Amino acid sequence: MNNNTESRILGAFYGQALGDAMGMPSELWPRSRVKAHFGWIDRFLPGPAENNAACYFDACHFTDDTSMALALADALIECDGEINPDLIARNVMIWAEGFDAFNKNVFGPSSKAAMTAIKAGTPISELENNGVTNGAAMRVSPLGCLLPTHNLDSFIDQVWLASSPTHKSDVAIAGATAIAWAVSKAIDGDSWTIISDQLPAIAKAAQEKNTTTFSASMGARIELALSIARSNPGVESAMQQIYDLVGAGTSTIESVPAAIAMVELAGTDPNRCAILCANLGGDTDTIGAMATAICGALSGIEGIDPELKRQLDEANQLDFTRYSTAFTKMRINKEKTYAA
Repeated sequence: MNNNTESRILGAFYGQALGDAMGMPSELWPRSRVKAHFGWIDRFLPGPAENNAACYFDACHFTDDTSMALALADALIECDGEINPDLIARNVMIWAEGFDAFNKNVFGPSSKAAMTAIKAGTPISELENNGVTNGAAMRVSPLGCLLPTHNLDSFIDQVWLASSPTHKSDVAIAGATAIAWAVSKAIDGDSWTIISDQLPAIAKAAQEKNTTTFSASMGARIELALSIARSNPGVESAMQQIYDLVGAGTSTIESVPAAIAMVELAGTDPNRCAILCANLGGDTDTIGAMATAICGALSGIEGIDPELKRQLDEANQLDFTRYSTAFTKMRINKEKTYAA
Protein backbone atom coordinates (compact mmCIF):
# COMPACT_ATOMS: atom_id res chain seq x y z
CA MET A 1 0.00 0.00 0.00
CA ASN A 2 2.75 2.47 0.99
CA ASN A 3 4.44 2.54 -2.42
CA ASN A 4 1.16 3.11 -4.26
CA THR A 5 0.05 5.70 -1.73
CA GLU A 6 3.32 7.61 -1.88
CA SER A 7 3.35 7.50 -5.70
CA ARG A 8 -0.16 8.95 -5.84
CA ILE A 9 0.63 11.64 -3.29
CA LEU A 10 3.77 12.57 -5.25
CA GLY A 11 1.67 12.55 -8.44
CA ALA A 12 -0.80 14.97 -6.84
CA PHE A 13 1.95 17.41 -5.85
CA TYR A 14 3.58 17.29 -9.28
CA GLY A 15 0.19 17.48 -10.97
CA GLN A 16 -0.61 20.65 -9.02
CA ALA A 17 2.65 22.27 -10.13
CA LEU A 18 2.41 20.97 -13.71
CA GLY A 19 -1.11 22.27 -14.34
CA ASP A 20 -0.27 25.59 -12.68
CA ALA A 21 2.97 26.19 -14.62
CA MET A 22 1.52 25.08 -17.97
CA GLY A 23 -1.50 27.35 -17.50
CA MET A 24 0.41 30.34 -16.15
CA PRO A 25 1.16 32.14 -19.48
CA SER A 26 -2.50 32.30 -20.51
CA GLU A 27 -4.02 32.98 -17.08
CA LEU A 28 -6.92 35.43 -16.89
CA TRP A 29 -7.05 35.98 -20.66
CA PRO A 30 -10.23 35.37 -22.65
CA ARG A 31 -10.25 32.19 -24.71
CA SER A 32 -10.15 34.21 -27.94
CA ARG A 33 -7.02 36.08 -26.85
CA VAL A 34 -5.28 32.85 -25.78
CA LYS A 35 -5.89 31.43 -29.26
CA ALA A 36 -4.81 34.62 -31.03
CA HIS A 37 -1.61 35.00 -29.01
CA PHE A 38 -0.43 31.41 -28.54
CA GLY A 39 -2.27 29.36 -31.14
CA TRP A 40 -1.96 26.21 -29.03
CA ILE A 41 0.05 25.85 -25.81
CA ASP A 42 1.73 22.43 -25.60
CA ARG A 43 4.88 23.19 -23.60
CA PHE A 44 6.08 25.43 -20.79
CA LEU A 45 6.20 29.07 -21.83
CA PRO A 46 7.18 32.29 -20.02
CA GLY A 47 4.47 34.69 -18.96
CA PRO A 48 3.96 37.30 -21.70
CA ALA A 49 4.95 40.86 -20.80
CA GLU A 50 1.46 42.03 -21.73
CA ASN A 51 -0.24 39.62 -19.30
CA ASN A 52 -0.31 41.59 -16.05
CA ALA A 53 -0.86 38.43 -13.97
CA ALA A 54 1.69 36.16 -15.68
CA CYS A 55 4.43 38.68 -16.53
CA TYR A 56 6.31 37.95 -13.29
CA PHE A 57 6.96 34.31 -14.16
CA ASP A 58 9.52 32.53 -16.34
CA ALA A 59 8.79 29.29 -18.21
CA CYS A 60 8.05 26.32 -15.90
CA HIS A 61 7.44 28.55 -12.89
CA PHE A 62 4.27 27.96 -10.91
CA THR A 63 2.13 30.74 -9.44
CA ASP A 64 0.38 31.56 -6.17
CA ASP A 65 -1.81 28.44 -6.55
CA THR A 66 1.06 26.04 -5.88
CA SER A 67 2.99 28.43 -3.61
CA MET A 68 -0.07 28.60 -1.34
CA ALA A 69 -0.60 24.83 -1.60
CA LEU A 70 2.98 24.34 -0.39
CA ALA A 71 2.38 26.87 2.41
CA LEU A 72 -0.55 24.68 3.49
CA ALA A 73 1.51 21.50 3.11
CA ASP A 74 4.35 22.91 5.23
CA ALA A 75 1.88 23.93 7.96
CA LEU A 76 0.39 20.42 8.00
CA ILE A 77 3.84 18.85 8.30
CA GLU A 78 4.85 21.23 11.08
CA CYS A 79 1.78 20.20 13.09
CA ASP A 80 2.13 16.50 12.24
CA GLY A 81 -1.11 16.41 10.27
CA GLU A 82 -3.19 18.70 12.45
CA ILE A 83 -4.73 21.83 10.93
CA ASN A 84 -3.63 25.13 12.46
CA PRO A 85 -5.20 28.10 10.62
CA ASP A 86 -2.78 30.61 12.17
CA LEU A 87 0.18 28.59 10.95
CA ILE A 88 -1.31 28.31 7.46
CA ALA A 89 -1.82 32.08 7.42
CA ARG A 90 1.74 32.65 8.65
CA ASN A 91 3.17 30.50 5.85
CA VAL A 92 1.04 32.23 3.22
CA MET A 93 2.20 35.58 4.60
CA ILE A 94 5.87 34.54 4.40
CA TRP A 95 5.41 33.60 0.74
CA ALA A 96 3.35 36.74 -0.03
CA GLU A 97 5.88 39.12 1.47
CA GLY A 98 8.80 37.31 -0.14
CA PHE A 99 7.14 37.51 -3.55
CA ASP A 100 5.77 41.04 -2.96
CA ALA A 101 2.33 39.57 -3.69
CA PHE A 102 0.48 42.46 -2.06
CA ASN A 103 1.82 44.81 -4.74
CA LYS A 104 1.62 42.46 -7.74
CA ASN A 105 -1.44 41.19 -9.56
CA VAL A 106 -1.12 37.63 -8.25
CA PHE A 107 -3.28 37.51 -5.12
CA GLY A 108 -6.97 36.72 -5.59
CA PRO A 109 -9.30 39.38 -4.14
CA SER A 110 -10.60 37.26 -1.23
CA SER A 111 -7.12 36.09 -0.21
CA LYS A 112 -5.65 39.57 -0.52
CA ALA A 113 -8.38 41.13 1.63
CA ALA A 114 -8.09 38.40 4.26
CA MET A 115 -4.30 38.48 4.41
CA THR A 116 -4.33 42.28 4.62
CA ALA A 117 -6.66 42.06 7.63
CA ILE A 118 -4.53 39.33 9.24
CA LYS A 119 -1.44 41.48 8.69
CA ALA A 120 -3.21 44.30 10.53
CA GLY A 121 -3.79 42.00 13.50
CA THR A 122 -7.36 40.75 13.02
CA PRO A 123 -7.78 37.18 14.33
CA ILE A 124 -8.89 34.61 11.73
CA SER A 125 -11.92 33.76 13.89
CA GLU A 126 -13.18 37.34 13.51
CA LEU A 127 -12.82 37.49 9.71
CA GLU A 128 -16.00 37.03 7.70
CA ASN A 129 -14.11 35.72 4.64
CA ASN A 130 -17.35 35.18 2.71
CA GLY A 131 -15.71 35.60 -0.70
CA VAL A 132 -16.71 33.22 -3.49
CA THR A 133 -13.43 33.10 -5.43
CA ASN A 134 -11.32 29.97 -5.75
CA GLY A 135 -8.38 30.58 -3.39
CA ALA A 136 -9.41 27.77 -1.03
CA ALA A 137 -9.92 25.18 -3.77
CA MET A 138 -6.74 26.05 -5.66
CA ARG A 139 -4.47 25.23 -2.70
CA VAL A 140 -6.40 22.34 -1.12
CA SER A 141 -4.83 19.32 -2.85
CA PRO A 142 -2.30 18.66 -0.01
CA LEU A 143 -5.25 18.34 2.37
CA GLY A 144 -6.72 15.70 0.06
CA CYS A 145 -3.36 13.91 0.25
CA LEU A 146 -3.63 13.90 4.05
CA LEU A 147 -7.27 13.21 4.90
CA PRO A 148 -9.06 9.87 4.46
CA THR A 149 -12.75 10.11 3.47
CA HIS A 150 -14.29 7.86 6.15
CA ASN A 151 -16.45 10.61 7.64
CA LEU A 152 -17.87 13.23 5.27
CA ASP A 153 -18.97 15.60 8.03
CA SER A 154 -15.52 15.61 9.58
CA PHE A 155 -13.91 15.95 6.13
CA ILE A 156 -15.96 19.09 5.39
CA ASP A 157 -15.06 20.54 8.81
CA GLN A 158 -11.35 19.96 8.18
CA VAL A 159 -11.58 21.62 4.75
CA TRP A 160 -13.38 24.58 6.34
CA LEU A 161 -10.67 24.90 9.01
CA ALA A 162 -7.83 24.80 6.48
CA SER A 163 -9.65 27.29 4.22
CA SER A 164 -10.67 29.68 7.02
CA PRO A 165 -7.67 32.05 6.84
CA THR A 166 -8.98 33.29 3.48
CA HIS A 167 -12.34 31.63 2.68
CA LYS A 168 -15.36 30.61 4.77
CA SER A 169 -18.25 30.92 2.29
CA ASP A 170 -20.45 27.91 1.55
CA VAL A 171 -19.55 27.82 -2.14
CA ALA A 172 -15.79 28.22 -1.54
CA ILE A 173 -15.88 25.36 0.98
CA ALA A 174 -18.01 23.22 -1.36
CA GLY A 175 -15.49 23.69 -4.17
CA ALA A 176 -12.49 23.00 -1.95
CA THR A 177 -14.22 19.93 -0.52
CA ALA A 178 -14.89 18.55 -4.01
CA ILE A 179 -11.24 18.92 -5.06
CA ALA A 180 -9.86 17.52 -1.80
CA TRP A 181 -12.31 14.59 -1.87
CA ALA A 182 -11.37 13.73 -5.46
CA VAL A 183 -7.65 13.77 -4.59
CA SER A 184 -8.17 11.68 -1.45
CA LYS A 185 -10.28 9.06 -3.23
CA ALA A 186 -7.73 8.89 -6.04
CA ILE A 187 -4.97 8.25 -3.50
CA ASP A 188 -7.10 5.41 -2.12
CA GLY A 189 -7.01 3.90 -5.60
CA ASP A 190 -10.63 4.55 -6.57
CA SER A 191 -11.38 4.95 -10.28
CA TRP A 192 -12.38 8.30 -11.79
CA THR A 193 -15.77 6.79 -12.68
CA ILE A 194 -16.47 6.10 -9.02
CA ILE A 195 -15.08 9.45 -7.84
CA SER A 196 -16.91 11.59 -10.40
CA ASP A 197 -20.20 9.90 -9.50
CA GLN A 198 -19.71 10.97 -5.88
CA LEU A 199 -18.62 14.58 -6.38
CA PRO A 200 -22.02 16.25 -6.98
CA ALA A 201 -23.44 14.81 -3.74
CA ILE A 202 -20.25 15.61 -1.80
CA ALA A 203 -20.29 19.22 -3.04
CA LYS A 204 -24.00 19.55 -2.23
CA ALA A 205 -23.46 18.34 1.34
CA ALA A 206 -20.57 20.77 1.85
CA GLN A 207 -22.47 23.73 0.42
CA GLU A 208 -25.59 23.07 2.48
CA LYS A 209 -23.79 22.53 5.78
CA ASN A 210 -23.64 26.26 6.48
CA THR A 211 -25.39 28.50 3.96
CA THR A 212 -23.70 31.91 3.71
CA THR A 213 -24.43 33.00 0.11
CA PHE A 214 -27.09 32.79 -2.60
CA SER A 215 -24.74 30.94 -4.94
CA ALA A 216 -25.79 28.50 -7.61
CA SER A 217 -25.47 24.82 -6.66
CA MET A 218 -21.93 23.45 -6.83
CA GLY A 219 -23.28 19.90 -7.15
CA ALA A 220 -25.56 20.81 -10.05
CA ARG A 221 -22.80 22.77 -11.78
CA ILE A 222 -20.43 19.78 -11.48
CA GLU A 223 -23.09 17.56 -13.04
CA LEU A 224 -23.50 20.04 -15.90
CA ALA A 225 -19.74 20.23 -16.42
CA LEU A 226 -19.34 16.45 -16.50
CA SER A 227 -22.26 16.05 -18.90
CA ILE A 228 -20.70 18.55 -21.33
CA ALA A 229 -17.33 16.80 -21.17
CA ARG A 230 -18.97 13.42 -21.80
CA SER A 231 -21.43 14.36 -24.52
CA ASN A 232 -19.23 16.28 -26.96
CA PRO A 233 -17.58 14.26 -29.73
CA GLY A 234 -14.74 16.76 -30.12
CA VAL A 235 -12.28 18.23 -27.62
CA GLU A 236 -12.46 21.73 -29.11
CA SER A 237 -16.26 21.91 -29.00
CA ALA A 238 -16.30 20.49 -25.46
CA MET A 239 -13.77 23.08 -24.27
CA GLN A 240 -15.75 25.89 -25.89
CA GLN A 241 -18.96 24.72 -24.19
CA ILE A 242 -17.23 24.37 -20.82
CA TYR A 243 -15.96 27.93 -21.25
CA ASP A 244 -19.35 29.26 -22.40
CA LEU A 245 -21.77 27.34 -20.15
CA VAL A 246 -19.84 26.33 -17.02
CA GLY A 247 -17.41 29.24 -17.05
CA ALA A 248 -13.66 29.40 -16.51
CA GLY A 249 -13.47 32.46 -14.27
CA THR A 250 -11.99 32.96 -10.82
CA SER A 251 -15.31 32.24 -9.08
CA THR A 252 -15.34 28.85 -7.36
CA ILE A 253 -18.72 28.06 -8.92
CA GLU A 254 -17.09 28.26 -12.37
CA SER A 255 -13.51 27.08 -11.94
CA VAL A 256 -14.05 23.98 -9.79
CA PRO A 257 -16.72 22.42 -12.07
CA ALA A 258 -14.56 23.39 -15.07
CA ALA A 259 -11.56 21.64 -13.51
CA ILE A 260 -13.59 18.48 -12.88
CA ALA A 261 -14.80 18.59 -16.49
CA MET A 262 -11.21 18.88 -17.69
CA VAL A 263 -10.19 15.75 -15.75
CA GLU A 264 -12.96 13.94 -17.62
CA LEU A 265 -12.07 15.49 -20.98
CA ALA A 266 -8.39 14.57 -20.60
CA GLY A 267 -9.25 10.97 -19.80
CA THR A 268 -7.44 11.55 -16.46
CA ASP A 269 -4.05 11.86 -18.23
CA PRO A 270 -2.18 14.56 -16.23
CA ASN A 271 0.03 15.69 -19.12
CA ARG A 272 -2.89 16.06 -21.51
CA CYS A 273 -4.98 17.69 -18.79
CA ALA A 274 -2.36 20.39 -18.13
CA ILE A 275 -2.23 21.22 -21.84
CA LEU A 276 -6.01 21.31 -22.31
CA CYS A 277 -6.46 23.55 -19.26
CA ALA A 278 -3.77 25.95 -20.51
CA ASN A 279 -5.74 26.39 -23.74
CA LEU A 280 -9.17 26.76 -22.11
CA GLY A 281 -8.94 30.48 -21.37
CA GLY A 282 -9.96 32.18 -18.14
CA ASP A 283 -8.32 31.11 -14.89
CA THR A 284 -6.12 28.60 -16.71
CA ASP A 285 -3.42 28.17 -14.07
CA THR A 286 -5.87 27.55 -11.23
CA ILE A 287 -8.12 25.23 -13.25
CA GLY A 288 -4.96 23.45 -14.41
CA ALA A 289 -3.60 23.15 -10.87
CA MET A 290 -6.82 21.64 -9.50
CA ALA A 291 -7.55 19.33 -12.43
CA THR A 292 -4.01 18.08 -12.91
CA ALA A 293 -3.55 17.48 -9.17
CA ILE A 294 -6.51 15.09 -9.39
CA CYS A 295 -5.08 13.45 -12.51
CA GLY A 296 -1.67 13.11 -10.84
CA ALA A 297 -3.27 11.45 -7.81
CA LEU A 298 -5.11 9.05 -10.12
CA SER A 299 -2.04 8.13 -12.18
CA GLY A 300 0.68 8.34 -9.57
CA ILE A 301 4.05 9.89 -10.30
CA GLU A 302 4.52 7.34 -13.11
CA GLY A 303 1.83 9.19 -15.07
CA ILE A 304 3.74 12.49 -15.10
CA ASP A 305 5.88 12.92 -18.22
CA PRO A 306 9.51 12.54 -17.01
CA GLU A 307 10.70 15.40 -19.23
CA LEU A 308 8.04 17.78 -17.90
CA LYS A 309 8.93 16.69 -14.36
CA ARG A 310 12.63 17.34 -15.04
CA GLN A 311 11.88 20.84 -16.33
CA LEU A 312 9.71 21.62 -13.29
CA ASP A 313 12.39 20.34 -10.93
CA GLU A 314 15.14 22.41 -12.54
CA ALA A 315 13.17 25.64 -12.81
CA ASN A 316 11.69 25.55 -9.30
CA GLN A 317 14.39 23.63 -7.38
CA LEU A 318 11.75 21.14 -6.27
CA ASP A 319 12.04 18.30 -3.80
CA PHE A 320 8.49 17.00 -3.65
CA THR A 321 9.64 13.63 -2.28
CA ARG A 322 9.99 15.43 1.05
CA TYR A 323 6.25 16.03 0.90
CA SER A 324 5.27 12.59 -0.38
CA THR A 325 7.27 10.85 2.38
CA ALA A 326 5.82 13.03 5.13
CA PHE A 327 2.26 12.92 3.83
CA THR A 328 2.32 9.15 3.38
CA LYS A 329 3.25 8.72 7.05
CA MET A 330 0.67 11.25 8.21
CA ARG A 331 -2.09 9.68 6.09
CA ILE A 332 -1.34 6.21 7.46
CA ASN A 333 -1.56 7.63 11.00
CA LYS A 334 -4.92 9.23 10.14
CA GLU A 335 -6.14 5.87 8.82
CA LYS A 336 -5.08 4.18 12.05
CA THR A 337 -6.93 6.82 14.07
CA TYR A 338 -10.14 6.16 12.14
CA ALA A 339 -9.70 2.40 12.48
CA ALA A 340 -9.18 2.60 16.25
